[in-house]
Amino acid sequence: MKIYSWNVNGFRAVIKKGFWDWLNSCKGDIVLIQEIKAEISQIPKKELEKRDGYNFIWNSSKKKKGYSGVAVFYKNKPIRYSLEFPEKKFAGEGRVIELEYDDFYLFNIYFPNGQMSEERLKFKLDFYDYFLDYVEKLRKNKPIIVGGDFNTAHTEIDLANPKENSNRSGFLPIERAWIDKFIATGYVDTFRIFDKSPGKYTWWSYRFNARKKNIGWRIDYFFVSKELLPRVKNAWIEDKIMGSDHCPIGLEIE
Repeated sequence: MKIYSWNVNGFRAVIKKGFWDWLNSCKGDIVLIQEIKAEISQIPKKELEKRDGYNFIWNSSKKKKGYSGVAVFYKNKPIRYSLEFPEKKFAGEGRVIELEYDDFYLFNIYFPNGQMSEERLKFKLDFYDYFLDYVEKLRKNKPIIVGGDFNTAHTEIDLANPKENSNRSGFLPIERAWIDKFIATGYVDTFRIFDKSPGKYTWWSYRFNARKKNIGWRIDYFFVSKELLPRVKNAWIEDKIMGSDHCPIGLEIE
């Protein structure tokens, strides 16, 4: 099974930049996308007809139009799905799609960005903590896969300029410590199983010609709970795929 994740930074924008060609050629069984920034009613039906056999689940932001939102394109039908955590504090921003399959739970999550204010940083950290508590309860039943934009680079090799960004949300010690805690609880950063080298990023600013210079951050991840580790066959970054300020990432499991 191949699973992909891509923060598209606006679905209406990315479909004008080759999204359908990529989707229909990537051979993904399940494709998670984040930051769709659109309600399904805003996507022309003729566009959605280009999805070549994929069904979809759409979760747009209810709190603010043109903001956040996640979606899933799938060929492997889930047993069930949900669009929110049970905790109402985190509802309405279109950040979660939870899918249940026979032998795992799969989460598509657009984690909050903490750069706007201290209040949003606290919201991000609270979201992180709630998410971990929530999946740990589910993990008693089945293993966990989570893909999406975590909005935090974990270690110094995960961004081009760590020292310059050490006081910026996205690379704060408290955010990185949560990823340490997540890993210590038994979750594995799948990309780092296969590639431990620096200079591998998933997001680049639109400014300063950053992508051409590869001045980026690795903030998009696939994590699996460690009991799934024997089934992980590959994990990769598709940094040549354009259309967004992020690029797609992939995970292959047996």
